[in-house]
Amino acid sequence: MNRTENLTEVYRTVSEPEAQVIRGLLESFGIPCVLRANLAPSVFVLIDNTMGGIRVMVPEHVAEEAMQLIEARNEAEPPEGDEENI
Repeated sequence: MNRTENLTEVYRTVSEPEAQVIRGLLESFGIPCVLRANLAPSVFVLIDNTMGGIRVMVPEHVAEEAMQLIEARNEAEPPEGDEENI
């Protein structure tokens, strides 16, 4: 990824661990990404997505592929509380 390449937001969360999981997913498929936040990590517990959160950014030319991977991951996760039924 070069500095002149336009980045596009493909995911937003207030959870740093969740952002790191998404980053790992994308990078495992060869999609470079960066995490951006408007606030210091120490205040993330006090905010929600409307206040910025952590944004997962990828180059524009791979944004569609990145969103499809994230959507597939989210569809594959069991609903909260159903982990015991797996």
